[in-house]
Amino acid sequence: MEILIKNGYLIDPESGKEGKFDILISKGVIEKISKNITRKTKKTIDAKGKIVSPGFIDIHSHLREPGREDEETIYTGSLSAVSGGFTTICCMPNTTPPLDNKVAIRYIVDRGKDAFCEVLPIGTITQKREGEVLSPYGEMVEEGAVGFSDDGNCVMNSLVMRRALEYTKLHGKVVISHSEDKNLAKNGVMNEGSLSTKLGLRGIPSEAEEIMIERDIRLAILTGGLLHLAHITTEGGVESLRKVKKKHKNITGEVTVHHITLTEDAVKGYNTNAKVSPPLRTQKDVDALIEGLKDGTIDCIVTDHAPHTEEEKEAGFENAPFGMIGFETALPLILKLQDKGMKLKDILYKITVGPAKILKIERGEVKEGKRADIVIFDPDYEWIYKKEEIKSKSKNSPFIGWKLKGKVFYTIYSGKIVYQK
Repeated sequence: MEILIKNGYLIDPESGKEGKFDILISKGVIEKISKNITRKTKKTIDAKGKIVSPGFIDIHSHLREPGREDEETIYTGSLSAVSGGFTTICCMPNTTPPLDNKVAIRYIVDRGKDAFCEVLPIGTITQKREGEVLSPYGEMVEEGAVGFSDDGNCVMNSLVMRRALEYTKLHGKVVISHSEDKNLAKNGVMNEGSLSTKLGLRGIPSEAEEIMIERDIRLAILTGGLLHLAHITTEGGVESLRKVKKKHKNITGEVTVHHITLTEDAVKGYNTNAKVSPPLRTQKDVDALIEGLKDGTIDCIVTDHAPHTEEEKEAGFENAPFGMIGFETALPLILKLQDKGMKLKDILYKITVGPAKILKIERGEVKEGKRADIVIFDPDYEWIYKKEEIKSKSKNSPFIGWKLKGKVFYTIYSGKIVYQK
């Protein structure tokens, strides 16, 4: 099916191309980009007043399959993703059982064939995510693994982490570190500080993250391996990355949408939908994270989409699981960065080109001859985020009821319209 996008304002962060262009899509690829295309097609999209950009890429999400299909599936998760403008998503391996072998990776690849967008599996760093025995990287890469992480668990054994980073030089796939000293963070449920004391909740200190970030950075420098720091949340973590970034190109970092949007105050009232790992921090930390995005210290923005059932989240703050959903609210929330001085093209870079470069995949471009992964959105469209309209199987979001600005109108994946408002 041929699709002609007319009158849209194109922003392609990789090439820097920006302006009013028509885009012709044919046989799944971008055939032509020009000021005025008059060709007759079966489908014409009038994108007047809207932004046309590369499809968004999320390198950190949880789809729960296999094992917790009551929370989310690859199918429902991908539907939620495309409604938020994502055309490529990576699923983390903390499933049941974990993605620690080639059979599990193949399962994700096969299930992903029926998804609304591209689903790329992240394999575990260690078997069963126990932090002791390395997973069979070579076999998993052959089956489609694009990176490795024990997300949710920190690899506490420094020798094991060193070996994992050394192996990245053989298979070329990044190790994504959940940098958090589990001994310091043990039994913690929110950021440690005066608020946690007031609420009577055990806190997780910033040092739990910062100590392990420093360790992981030093191991990456020692080995020359590919290290990506997941969900950085603290001012100290940003500063550690900033110090090594210019000299060591093998080290990258990410921030989640919620960690640049919310502070620990969202936990007040024991709101379990604001319970995430690592925890929401202070305004000072949020400001540092945003500054890290602006100056290039932090390479990309992720959702860390983490679905849970309402029953689980209603189990009381200390017993409720960590995590919130994030695909469908990502765009309007990151557009708020414009109020902090970021240009729209730079914001889009962080969810297109940035993640593509980390994974070393050819995605995140609107260019002739490339696969047609495109999102069309209205940055000024205002809407209310309603529970009954959520596409995800789970509804655990602290943003329900928020008035948001910025809405996806079309998502095109591999030349097909997979979402239309």
